[in-house]
Amino acid sequence: MTESRQLGVLEEFRLEFQSYWPRIPRKGLVAALLAGWILLFHLLGNSTFGYIRTPSLLVWMWNAYAANDWDEGHGLVMPLVVLGLMWWKRRQLWGGHLEMWPPALGLVGGALALHVLGYLIQQPRISIVAFFLGIYGLLGLAWGRDFLRACVFPYVLLVFCVPLGSLAENVTFPLRMLVTYLSVGIAQFLGFDVLREGSLIFDSQRSYRYDVAPACSGIRSLMSLLALTVIFGVTAFRTAWRRWVMVLAAVPLAVVGNVARITFTILVTELFGQSYGVQIEQRFGFVTFAVAIGCLLLLERALREPPVPAPVHATGGDHV
Repeated sequence: MTESRQLGVLEEFRLEFQSYWPRIPRKGLVAALLAGWILLFHLLGNSTFGYIRTPSLLVWMWNAYAANDWDEGHGLVMPLVVLGLMWWKRRQLWGGHLEMWPPALGLVGGALALHVLGYLIQQPRISIVAFFLGIYGLLGLAWGRDFLRACVFPYVLLVFCVPLGSLAENVTFPLRMLVTYLSVGIAQFLGFDVLREGSLIFDSQRSYRYDVAPACSGIRSLMSLLALTVIFGVTAFRTAWRRWVMVLAAVPLAVVGNVARITFTILVTELFGQSYGVQIEQRFGFVTFAVAIGCLLLLERALREPPVPAPVHATGGDHV
């Protein structure tokens, strides 16, 4: 049953693809422009020859994702997500009139200038923004202004492909303090004798100690949840304010998820000993996302829009 259903989905995709592919004009031009743009950033994309000695911005990005896959690994997934969402919006993107739009060269020129700036001051993250901005401009050149307007979302999701690296510390530190403060406060409210010193958590006898490290601060879940809430908000709602509420909910959801996990770790340690608490800390990281996703679904339910009324078709005349 599952296999036949899967084959049905694949067959439906094949038929849809065959239907839309002939409608897309200037495919050869788009392929040539994208190949030249990618080649430029592969050969002259990176000027920082420190830990990664390569002129390729693409190789630099791959190493940034691979070196910190827990915090930056979503950068490898987002292009696939964007392609999937573009296919989901295919009727808007490729269903209308597609024409050459020379003003899009302004975007390409701006992207080149931005890349030159990033190259000269040795900031690959600026060049990454330029790389994706240039692709956006090239698509607009080949397929027109209406295409660019229609694909602002999901294309903007490619911002999550920019690795934060040490820049995340500006967000990580206050998140660590907030998560530690809330977790200890909840444990104390429940009657457990725990103490806090900065991001360190002790019991009153100091027989155990936990450090809310940067990795546990919420930055991992925050980036993933932010991408998820953007996708969820735009696809699930029509009104702008509901979309913004969903997007802005990513920060409190990340905090709530991490507070739940750390508080649970403290309670298990107090009740059963530190060895059990360590097992919870190391093996139950999914609690963060489970709690956050549960809250996300409750929020979606609270914000759910009324269904769109079916259009009323006029009758041919009055009935007597």
